[in-house]
Amino acid sequence: MAHFKYIGRSRKGERVEGVVDSNDRAGAVRIIESLGHVPVSVNETTKTVNQDGDGETKKRFNFDLGFQRKPKMKLQDLLLFSRELSDLVASGMTIGRALHTLSARKDESAVGQIIVTLRDEIVQGTSLSDALELYPETFSSLYVNLVRAGEASGNLPLALENVCIHYERVQDARSKVFSALVYPAIVMIVGGIAVIGLMIFIVPKFANTFDEMGATLPKPTLALMSISNFVTRYGLILVGLITAGVIFLKKWVKHGNGQQIWHRVQLKIPIMGAVITTNAYAHFARTFGTLLQNGVSILPALGIVQKTIDNVIISEEVGNAQARVTDGASISKPLAQGKVFPRLMIDMLAVGEETGDMAGALTHITRRYDTELDRLVRTCTTVLEPLLIVLVAIVVGGIAVCLLLPVLTLTDSLHV
Repeated sequence: MAHFKYIGRSRKGERVEGVVDSNDRAGAVRIIESLGHVPVSVNETTKTVNQDGDGETKKRFNFDLGFQRKPKMKLQDLLLFSRELSDLVASGMTIGRALHTLSARKDESAVGQIIVTLRDEIVQGTSLSDALELYPETFSSLYVNLVRAGEASGNLPLALENVCIHYERVQDARSKVFSALVYPAIVMIVGGIAVIGLMIFIVPKFANTFDEMGATLPKPTLALMSISNFVTRYGLILVGLITAGVIFLKKWVKHGNGQQIWHRVQLKIPIMGAVITTNAYAHFARTFGTLLQNGVSILPALGIVQKTIDNVIISEEVGNAQARVTDGASISKPLAQGKVFPRLMIDMLAVGEETGDMAGALTHITRRYDTELDRLVRTCTTVLEPLLIVLVAIVVGGIAVCLLLPVLTLTDSLHV
């Protein structure tokens, strides 16, 4: 296949140029016209689009060297892109035409840059799955393998639809967990600001008043004054130390032993640990089932699933199960050996293996743990809301009582 460099005009009259691959010049002209350009000159060249000085590879070279960040889609953008691409392909469009339609919006954001690159790669004859691998931070191995399975089976529209359904369910599960944490976080932030405000602005005024009166202060009040004095004098240093500690901990829990310890602790936190494990089980069943339904075999599917689970303890157990699988079909016994996955889930997988309907069993498991996740999120919200309100009330009330104790003591002495 030859390479043809072209110069043309877009529909808006703007000058465009690039390189396309085709068997002959007439085919190159047709490709250029399919991109929505009017060719002015088309000449055979030895350069490909990835070798061209103004082409995408030069940009990728810069990305890889770190001079410029590689574009990345957010999950919401990825969902929208996947849904629109799926709808266009399902309507009968080719992948190249569908991507060209999406790129015609002239979007300068990361989404637009990625779509333009994918379109150009498809025009050059690259498969969609290979083109997606150019952006691993956006398109996970799960996404790429589902698309590759759809290309191999000749049913890419169904594969794209399955991708959309999967990521919509993942987004829904994340939203449930996030919603359970929003209200407690707001209560803690507001309560913390209130306590800090009392310690910095209110308590020192009472301290000056008590000093002028020469009153003998109770021990709780003296302790409160000491804490207030420390916060007022060394508050900025304390904030700096806390910030440095948080940054250090965040880095520590992202790698190696720190990550192992933190993720293991997460699983043991009351209620929240149950939310994390239930979400992981639902994600495992959903992802594994989606891969099997799209023709991916068990061993590669387990490898993909392992990469998509956030908790390293559960993720490593999936990897261990993959190593234990010997016959390429049975998965329930290897998973049971690790004693991380619940017995109910193992039994349901075993039934799926016996009936030959593993994908159906995984669908039931997903539905069961999605329902359990909903219940746990509601429980978490129901328990944490009043608990945090009471905690904040106790702290603020304790400060108020400590400030009122000297006043009550003085009042009693006046009566005497």
